[in-house]
Parts: sequence; C-alpha cells; structure tokens
Amino acid sequence: PLHMTKVAYQAQSLAEMHGWFAQRGDVARLTTRYLPKRHVELVGGSLFWIHKHQLVARSPILGFEEAEAGRTQIVISTALIDVLPVPRRAHQGWRYLADADAPRDLASGEDASDMMPGRLASELAKLGLV
Repeated sequence: PLHMTKVAYQAQSLAEMHGWFAQRGDVARLTTRYLPKRHVELVGGSLFWIHKHQLVARSPILGFEEAEAGRTQIVISTALIDVLPVPRRAHQGWRYLADADAPRDLASGEDASDMMPGRLASELAKLGLV
C-alpha cells in the first residue's frame, strides 16, 4: 500500500498523541484542502506522524470523505501504532510515502527510547544531514 506523512502539530510528546487518539473513539477525521490524486492507493495504507523530526507512529487510513467548502476529510483509525523512529524533515500538509520506505512497527516490549534521541534527530535534520 501507499502511505502518507503528516506533522503532528502542537503535540508535545508521543504520550500526548496517544492520549488524544484514545479520546476520539474508533475513527478520526483530518481535513485537508485537496483529495490526494492517489487516494485509492492510500486506503489500507497508513498516515505516518512526524514528531520532533522523526516518524514515530502511524494511523491506518480507512478512507476519504467530502467535507465543507470543497475540502476533503482523511478518515483514519485512532489505533495509534508506534513505529521504529526514522528521521524525517517537517513539511506542510502531507506527503506520499512508499511502502518500501515506511518504518516497521515497534515489536511488543520494544521501546523507542532505545533509538536515536529526538533532540539529536532534530539537530541533524536542521543541518540537512537526515
């Protein structure tokens, strides 16, 4: 499947993101200006969240719906799944992510804090090294 990436704006931590998703029921809707041209390929893929210059978690993409004023809603599962942190520069809106480039899910009992610290990844991203 095809995936997409999006920055988790205003999220202070991954724990805060988990809390936000836990309060939303089974699905959440994110409004975007345009329907992705490859939207059919995205259903069944995931929306990967960028936090502090790293891909840290993913939400399965369930579909797309029309919204007011010609906008589109991305319908995602609120089952936030932690992934192996991978450096990724921040961007506006969303970007496509090929399945081959998507980080793997963290295994049960595996801790992301054993990986590259977010601060280090952030500094390397600012320098253009990741």
